[in-house]
Amino acid sequence: QVQLVESGGGLVQAGGSLRLSCAASGSILSINTMGWYRQAPGKQRELVAVKSSSGSTNYADSVKGRFTISRDNAKNTVYLQMNSLKPEDTAVYSCNLRNLRNGFMYDHWGQGTQVTVSS
Repeated sequence: QVQLVESGGGLVQAGGSLRLSCAASGSILSINTMGWYRQAPGKQRELVAVKSSSGSTNYADSVKGRFTISRDNAKNTVYLQMNSLKPEDTAVYSCNLRNLRNGFMYDHWGQGTQVTVSS
């Protein structure tokens, strides 16, 4: 079992910043990715940013240059620094841990944290 505990969401004005954190515990494999997805009302969940255990990163085009993902592998924690926030960033942000083994992927999700950006 894997547990993911998120923190850091909230309400911020446009142009402001927030930092999300997600701490993982439990059965974490050595090869994995950790990252953030978001879902706005009436929209599908989308990738925001992900970082692999080897250090590679992937960002949604809409957040490039504004958001930065980082990891502390010793603490099994991933962070998302969000700067220059826009109202369209408003969504529920969910942490994801994807364990990888023998060609299979095992996804685990946090409970989600609300980010609201006011105009």
